[in-house]
Amino acid sequence: MFTGLVQGIARIVRVEAISAPAAGSGVRLTIDAGAVPGFAAAVGDSIALNGACMTATAVTGARFNCEVSAASLAATVGLDVDGEVNLERSLRIGDALGGHFVAGHVDGVGAVVSFTPVGESWHLVVHAPRALARYIALKGSIAVNGVSLTINSVRDLAGDADGCEFAINIIAHTLAVTTLRDLRPGGRVNLEVDMIARYLERMLAATSPGP
Repeated sequence: MFTGLVQGIARIVRVEAISAPAAGSGVRLTIDAGAVPGFAAAVGDSIALNGACMTATAVTGARFNCEVSAASLAATVGLDVDGEVNLERSLRIGDALGGHFVAGHVDGVGAVVSFTPVGESWHLVVHAPRALARYIALKGSIAVNGVSLTINSVRDLAGDADGCEFAINIIAHTLAVTTLRDLRPGGRVNLEVDMIARYLERMLAATSPGP
């Protein structure tokens, strides 16, 4: 379990295929978390990378390895190439919950529609696929590349398969301490919707009368 409050920016420094690429294998990542303040980990720890929960399989100082399955690669972006990633260690009993409950299970991939400065902050608009649109609500929470954010507006698109566009205001501090500063129109992002919305949908479906 996570909060969506990124603890620092780490870097994927090596990507290796676990088996022959033709077999549709996953990859083994080497992560350098030396720039993350106070970073420490042990084998078996859960660590979120760009919002996706991974398990540390080896740790050497501020570097660790994790394995990303082919299924996870198909459902996420940014975990199969060298580069910066948002890092958050799992929530521990007694830790402050400053964001919202984040499972680290990416629900889908969205696309950046626009990212523009507005005064001292930035206005981010993201397109979410239809499968996630029903979970996205005004003033609700969403994790974008593992960052807990509040939704300022939602616009459903006309086509049945078009999903929705939602807008977020991002303050300068958040840009300074996360990789969101590098977003560009057309770029793709990992999305995790509020788990409470998912549970509510399941509960309502289970109690609804049959046809």
